Amino acid sequence: MANNKPVVKPIGGPPSDVEHIKLESNYLRGALVETLSNPITGGLPEDDNRLLKFHGSYMQDDRDLRSERERSKLEPAYQFMLRVVAPGGVATPAQWLVMDELAHKYGNGTLRLTTRQAFQMHGVLKWNLKKTIKSINDTLMTTLAACGDVNRNVMSGPNPYQSEVHGEVYEWARRISDHLSPRTPAYHEIWLDGEKVVDSKAGVEVEPIYGPVYLPRKFKIGLAVPPSNDVDVFSQDLGFIAVLEDGKLAGFNVTVGGGMGMTHGDTATYPQLGRMIGFCRPEQLIDLAEKTVTIQRDFGNRSVRKNARFKYTIDRHGLDWFTGELHNRLGWELEPARPYHFDHNGDRYGWVKGVNGKWNLTLYIQSGRIHDTEGSQLMTGLREIARIHTGDFRLTPNQNLIIANVSSAKKRKVTELAKRYGLTDGANHSALRRSSLSCVALPTCGLAMAEAERYLPLLLDKLELIIDEAGLRDEEIVIRMTGCPNGCARPALGEISFIGKAPGRYNMYLGAGFTGDRLNKLYKENIDEKEILETLEPIIHRYAKERRSGEHFGDFVIRSGYVKAVTSGLDFHD
Repeated sequence: MANNKPVVKPIGGPPSDVEHIKLESNYLRGALVETLSNPITGGLPEDDNRLLKFHGSYMQDDRDLRSERERSKLEPAYQFMLRVVAPGGVATPAQWLVMDELAHKYGNGTLRLTTRQAFQMHGVLKWNLKKTIKSINDTLMTTLAACGDVNRNVMSGPNPYQSEVHGEVYEWARRISDHLSPRTPAYHEIWLDGEKVVDSKAGVEVEPIYGPVYLPRKFKIGLAVPPSNDVDVFSQDLGFIAVLEDGKLAGFNVTVGGGMGMTHGDTATYPQLGRMIGFCRPEQLIDLAEKTVTIQRDFGNRSVRKNARFKYTIDRHGLDWFTGELHNRLGWELEPARPYHFDHNGDRYGWVKGVNGKWNLTLYIQSGRIHDTEGSQLMTGLREIARIHTGDFRLTPNQNLIIANVSSAKKRKVTELAKRYGLTDGANHSALRRSSLSCVALPTCGLAMAEAERYLPLLLDKLELIIDEAGLRDEEIVIRMTGCPNGCARPALGEISFIGKAPGRYNMYLGAGFTGDRLNKLYKENIDEKEILETLEPIIHRYAKERRSGEHFGDFVIRSGYVKAVTSGLDFHD
């Protein structure tokens, strides 16, 4: 049973301050209109900042400038991160060009592809938020529900070598996303100059799924298409694993209760893997997703936000309880889970021809950051490709990019532009670097305790020397780094992971499953770069010499006794 260890703090206390903010916000309005127009400050009061997240934005400040601005008696260098929903990571060339334009006009001149296949734009000032959001909506994209206590961007594996199946699974991801999107008219009123809607009309439910206080915490859904687990389906609150029979989509195995976040030093918090509960037909997906969300709405912890994620709800009540409650709400029962197989969770680089006859070019993007550098004109090159591209772009769960559905007639021109601007150079990196993920961390994330995006490439430079010496340059090892334990780059599923503890210091974890079906475990705590390299060097060399045929690094460190295997978050801190 999933509830055999009473680790989670009991619920029943008073609602948290965030619950009061949501309830009193009148369906996410709050005082946003007034505070956004306040010319005295570039920031927002905390209550409105909480609500702003539901609209797709976080208030941040440049932490590199904090001390200097404090000495000058200036307020922090407030700026806003905008996140744009893109179910399954699909965007049109026209949408790409608008995001590029807005990044330069209102942002910091870069775009970021997130680990949830969404766009992120940093550096937007308060005065430009409305103009930016309106321009995004004009391209038929939205920032609504990209953040906040609602269902987030629904993930779906790109699988360019399974174009037909991808298209079908993507369509279900898009439909789930649409169905679970908040219905409040506040978004249109605030950002799009929509007409004020009176919410007290008799018989009209403003939020039929979420209600006036929405969910206790964020909720994440991902759809995976074997043999690739690129969406890390077991990290999702609700996961769907496509089951193919005779090459056709028969339905989905269903997993529940995954999640990555935790808090340092608090054993009542932990990462968790989704657990399999059965199989459903494609036409049952939306009903199942809605009823699962409503169970979390009704039973999630609204008192202690650290214990409010769906994984804790299931671990508190038990998997049998959840399945029974789900079947009761559905009015039908899941079938037994069906066979499936994952063999990797990474991307396949270079040109791949899909079954539809179209071509797909997968590019490696370090940490998902789209910008021009001295060695690569990545942003410029992608802009030029978008101007002539007639297919689509796909943001992968690994922060990479697929220029997808390229016709044979356009393939030569895309290849020429990619070569001219150095876009395909990343495919020559080591397999270790290509298998890496990191969160943004410093200087913009207020939760970051250490660097991640800016530091991981430098650490990889040094680890690659060890990898090359061991003869493992082409060996895929999943490596991840985050600036804090919130888990934005899914660090608990890295064969090697670093979670920030303090400036320049990290907790190092080892032993996750290569296909994302096992958690890693703490190996060394609060170590700096010198100790990281000194620790990993002998393990990597031993792996090169002693590994069995086909044995992945995470499996090796468990077999060799470095760490114990962890298949449940309830054992993560043991």
